[in-house]
Amino acid sequence: MNSRLSPFNIVSLVLGFSFLYLPIVLLVVYSFNASQLVTVWGGFSTKWYTALAGNRLFLDAAFITLRVGLLSATLATVLGTLAALALVRYGNFRGRLLFSGMVFAPLVMPEVITGLSLLLLFVAIGFDRGFWTVSLAHTTFAMCFVAVVVQSRLVSFDRSLEEAAQDLGCTPLKAFLSVTLPVIWPAVAAGWMLAFTLSLDDLVIASFTSGPGATTLPMRIYSQVRLGVTPEINAISTILIGVVTTGVLISSIIFKRQEVRRLRDERLAAEAEKAEAALTR
Repeated sequence: MNSRLSPFNIVSLVLGFSFLYLPIVLLVVYSFNASQLVTVWGGFSTKWYTALAGNRLFLDAAFITLRVGLLSATLATVLGTLAALALVRYGNFRGRLLFSGMVFAPLVMPEVITGLSLLLLFVAIGFDRGFWTVSLAHTTFAMCFVAVVVQSRLVSFDRSLEEAAQDLGCTPLKAFLSVTLPVIWPAVAAGWMLAFTLSLDDLVIASFTSGPGATTLPMRIYSQVRLGVTPEINAISTILIGVVTTGVLISSIIFKRQEVRRLRDERLAAEAEKAEAALTR
């Protein structure tokens, strides 16, 4: 225990977290700077947030980002849930290794490679780059994250509940919608939130797959930074950080509550089995 609280470990943690989060804290602080110079503090002010309301470039990019995030997160959630269902329910089917590798490949593949591959695909099939290509690209890399979250819940799901519903006359589809989906819904919701936040935060893949009229907010911020950092960029970046952080926290809370509920259900089931075994003796 003493080694864990040694001065070396404490200093390492402080330096590590400072390196990671101090720049973000400074960005947030200077977004409330009254001065036009981003590195000179001129007093507290929210005028740069007010100025964003009249900046059409940022507003249009934010609207496109929101549309892309909602669509891609929804598609990724549906496809990721189906992929997780296939991996958990259908055992060692033919091509399982290839299928699982294709589903989870974006987890380990560099975003540059993913973006370039999708770009070559869209060019090869003659698909004009724009809103739909960005949405499909975000669906591709976000689907694997949803599959991981939902799969972890399906592994511990008691299939006897579905079997009981089918014995009572439900079709397999109705049993899934009426029994399985409500039980795994927290994992599905957590996967959707995670996919949505990943879409909001993406720059590399969107840069490869976007076209005229489909500039996302991270792309707009990056293009503006290349010309010089302004207080408005600090403000819009702070808003984006807040949205992404909120989404990740909500996803984590939902997933943690799901795990707590699962452990509680397993404990109650074990206690019920013990009680039943004691009565039969």
